[in-house]
This record gives sequence, structure tokens and C-alpha cells, in this order.
Amino acid sequence: MDTRVQEIVLRDSSTPAIPNLEMGGNVLVTRLDEIVNWARRNSIFPLTFGLACCAIEMMSSAAARFDLARFGMEVFRASPRQADLMIVAGRVSKKMAPVLRQIYDQMPSPKWVVSMGACASCGGIFNNYAIVQGVDQIVPVDVYVPGCPPSPDALIYALIKLQQKIRTQRLGMLLELTPRTEPPALETGDGARAIEASNASK
Repeated sequence: MDTRVQEIVLRDSSTPAIPNLEMGGNVLVTRLDEIVNWARRNSIFPLTFGLACCAIEMMSSAAARFDLARFGMEVFRASPRQADLMIVAGRVSKKMAPVLRQIYDQMPSPKWVVSMGACASCGGIFNNYAIVQGVDQIVPVDVYVPGCPPSPDALIYALIKLQQKIRTQRLGMLLELTPRTEPPALETGDGARAIEASNASK
């Protein structure tokens, strides 16, 4: 491949840059977690989870004026099995809390949560028995968006911050690994002596 063509391919403004990319002959060299995180952060599928007035701002962020598709997040999903980002937009009632947790559990890993607005982040003006005082009591939250309601610009800024967070994640952090169990301890006493005696006689 011609060197000039390689530079055009690497510096094309329509494709996002891959960090630490080296070109040697016809081979691209980079770390696996960087290429995986590049793909993940540029193809986030948000889950439609609007609970109150913040959902209007969330919908307008995907419309033509703000155009969330510029950042690779244009496809809002109605199914949790096809989404990897939950934007909790609005107040969460105590009756909705188990539903929210169930939908979060149905999302495939890796998954992220954005708490949009004062009501989702800390209960907002609804400091009473019926509203959960912060969605982080139910699911782990990655980014908080302040405001009542926050503007689409604020949501887009939060999603860019989420992309920066995804960029720095390691693959090992995203895998749910089970701890290694220790081998069973050897018997001591008469049982161990009997095993040793039987092995010695062979």
C-alpha cells in the first residue's frame, strides 16, 4: 500500500481516531482493550427509560437540532437486551424501583447508567415517602447530570464524559471473574499416614 494512501486512511476525519495506532508495512498494531473500547464508546445503544419531564429533554437530544447520532448513540432501544446504557430520566417512585433494577439486570454486560436530572440523582423537590432519593440506591451510576430539567447540551456533555470513562477501562475490569478457589487442604493425622503407607507399599 502506498504511504500516501495509508496517511489518508489514518487521518480521515469521518472515522474516529484509534489511540496508540502504529502502522508498520500492512499491519496495524494496537492493544486489544483500546480497540474494543474504541468500538464500545462509538456504538452505545441507550435504553429508553424516561420517567418524567427530563425525558422530553432526552428525546430532544436525539432530534435534529442536537443530533446525538454524531457521537454514535442515535439508536434508542426499547429492549434492555439490546441496550448497554440506561439513562434514568426523571423521578423514580418506590413502586418503580424493582422494575428499574430488573431492567438493569436484563441488560448485557458491559453496561452503564446515567442519572439525568435532580430527581433521579437525589430526589429533587420530591423529598417524601414515595420517591427514591437517588437512583444510585438501586443501580450503580456512572455519570450524574444536574439540572431540573437538564438541557440536551448537558446530557450530551455527560455522554461525552461517559465515552471518556469507557476509553480508560481495561478489559479485565469489564469481565465478571469468579475468584479462584484454593485447593482442598491435605488431611493430617491417621488418614494422611494411611495414604502415605499405601503409597509406600506400591
